[in-house]
Order: sequence, then C-alpha cells, then structure tokens
Amino acid sequence: MNSKDRRHFMAGSAGALAALSGLAAGSAPANAAPSKPARNTKDQPMMQGHAACKIDNTAVVLIDHQVGTIGWAGELANDEERQQLKMWVRVMAGFAKSAGMPVVLTSSLENEAQGPLLPEFKTLLPQEYEARIQRTGVINAWDDPAFVKAVRATGKKNLIMGGLTTDVCLVPPALSAKADGFNVVALMDISAACTRIAAQNCRELLGKAGIDLMTVTPMITSLLGNYKNPASAGFFKAFEREGVFQAFGKGNLR
Repeated sequence: MNSKDRRHFMAGSAGALAALSGLAAGSAPANAAPSKPARNTKDQPMMQGHAACKIDNTAVVLIDHQVGTIGWAGELANDEERQQLKMWVRVMAGFAKSAGMPVVLTSSLENEAQGPLLPEFKTLLPQEYEARIQRTGVINAWDDPAFVKAVRATGKKNLIMGGLTTDVCLVPPALSAKADGFNVVALMDISAACTRIAAQNCRELLGKAGIDLMTVTPMITSLLGNYKNPASAGFFKAFEREGVFQAFGKGNLR
C-alpha cells in the first residue's frame, strides 16, 4: 500500500464523517425551544453496540474458523469468496494482535470433519492458538465452561465475535453472551452461513437481540477513532500485508 492509497482512504473516510456530521448539525428553526441542559452522565445509560468498543475495553472472539467448516458455508458462492473471508479473518486477527487486544479462539471436533483451525492462526496468533478451547461436541460454545472462562478471563465486557458457520457457530454464543450481560458485536464478513436464507435469518435474530452487525474495516476504524492513534500502524500494516486495497480496486467483494 502506498501513501496515495492511504490518503485516498483517509480522505474518503473523513469526507463520509463530515457529511454525516453536516446532516446531524442542520440549522434549528428560529422559534425552536432552547435545548435542555445535559443530564448528569451518571443518569445516562451505558453506551452499547459497536460505539462502546475501544481497543482497551474489547476482546475478539473467533469461533470455529476451521478448514472443514468454511466448506459448509454455502452462503459463499465460490472459492474466491472463501478467500475473501479468510483475508478479513487475517486482517482482524492481525490488527487485534498488533493492538494488544485479547483474542479467544475455539474449535469444534478438530479430529472430525470440521478439521483443525485455519493454519493462519498458528502464524498470526501463536499463543492464542495454543490456548484455544477445543470443544469435543458442545455446539453452542457458550455452553462450554472452559470457553466462557476464557472469555471472562480477558476482563472485557465488549466482545467482537465471528464464526463459521454464522447460523450454528456464531448466533447461539452471541445471543448467550448478550443474555449474560456482554455487549456483543457480530462481524459479518468473517462469518458465513450454511445458506442465504440462514444468513438472512441470522441477521434478523442478531439485530432483534440488539447486537450490532459490522464488518472488519468500519469496526477497526471505529476502534481507532483517529488515524493518529498509534494502533493505526497495525491497521495499515494488516491492509498492506493482505492486499486489501488491491482487493478494493478489483471490486466485486462479498
């Protein structure tokens, strides 16, 4: 990625934010009533959704990204889309590692058709890979005490989650974690369902539960908040390593 790529990306992001700010800050009518003083922050509800997630208060949870389960994601039209999903998994994992965010990995029945975790994890997250929770039959990862213990051990109440497949491996633990008081964000481009109908159902179920649906790029930029954030270096490095800008230029991404 060259400096021109970065300038265009940053300028585009800034322009979009400025446009949104302009809409939100439209002039008030002359006869509008004076605004009420802000309530004491103690009286205001805690921030939820992706906006609550910051680098220092959020954990990344990756569920069942295995060599077999990616082949069960029928929502993905072809091998090119499977490669795109892997690209986003690597970007998210690499950024989280560089930013010092805790990452929890789990797998299901590695010795069966699901197979081992994607080999990229051994390189990107060697310690997390060794510490992965290897479930031996439990389908909803949140029903596995070892998995829940690992998530709680991060000390974070905000969870960015993704899974393969979305319908079997992501939705159940995401809903369970939400019910247990965690603020959950689902990353949809590192997840894929068994069918397109299932994918739509998953989005509806997650949305109804108050779980934000995000994708990797806006999630990371939301975590950063500012391109001057020192963690931005890891963001751009991950994009460069994975050829993300070239993929953007090629187009037709999932």
